[in-house]
Amino acid sequence: MGYFRTALLLAAMTGLFLAVGWMIGGQTGMAIAFVFACGLNLFAYWNSDKLLLRMYGAREVLPATAPNLHALVAELAQRAELPMPRVYLIENKQPNAFATGRNPANAAVAVTTGLMALLDENEIAGVVAHELAHVKSRDTLVMTITATLAGAIGMLANFAFFFGGNRNNPLGVVGLILMMILAPLAAMLVQLAISRSREYEADRIGAEIVGKPLWLAGALEKLGQASGRITNEMAERNPATAHLFIVNPLHAHKVDSLFATHPSLKSRIQHLREMTARMGQSLEPAIPTTPRPWG
Repeated sequence: MGYFRTALLLAAMTGLFLAVGWMIGGQTGMAIAFVFACGLNLFAYWNSDKLLLRMYGAREVLPATAPNLHALVAELAQRAELPMPRVYLIENKQPNAFATGRNPANAAVAVTTGLMALLDENEIAGVVAHELAHVKSRDTLVMTITATLAGAIGMLANFAFFFGGNRNNPLGVVGLILMMILAPLAAMLVQLAISRSREYEADRIGAEIVGKPLWLAGALEKLGQASGRITNEMAERNPATAHLFIVNPLHAHKVDSLFATHPSLKSRIQHLREMTARMGQSLEPAIPTTPRPWG
């Protein structure tokens, strides 16, 4: 259902682009906006991982410098039938994590020092499995396609504002003005809905990879409580990166609202508990593992 919902939302975004493109820019304007948006997002698709890791000051860790963390990622990647991703550590007190990379062969998993200090080994495994699920599902590609369509719609609205739109559309000038205002908003809402859908799917696949949904549920509960108390300055300055993290790093977010990048943690945890029951596992929290040095 997660894949079907994402496909349905992408189809809706494509339909919105085609409708808005003809209404605002006609065939020529629609083609220009799409090509320009494709160029921008193609650059982002190939380079965003490097830019993102550099932005957050991530440092790559190797088996010699962080043997336990590296071994955990390697084990889970093998379970997920994925190539070994690069592993990064971010000096940040807010517990959080993200995955990036244009495809599984060029993937990276980054976790913060705050996350490593807060979670036990089982919970860290749940978080890493969630991030590997994003890699396995090629969510970077999905969100790039979404961003291309949303960006093209926004550009069409700008074209109409500066150069005038297709006044021969059936709704006339009033329809053109409404489309200029409402189309970018609708595109953003669809983009956010796709982001939330991919989080649910990454939770499900991540739980399957690690084999214990409650490990991820426990991690989400702790991360939600701690991330709201600790500010991630870089994320606050770059809110467009918020959707990449396992939990929303911004303090001004609203749970399960139309404008949220993530589903509510309560909803995600409930889904994981239901998954645990379906797998025939106990709903009692696992006994925390003994902390190990992570490097």
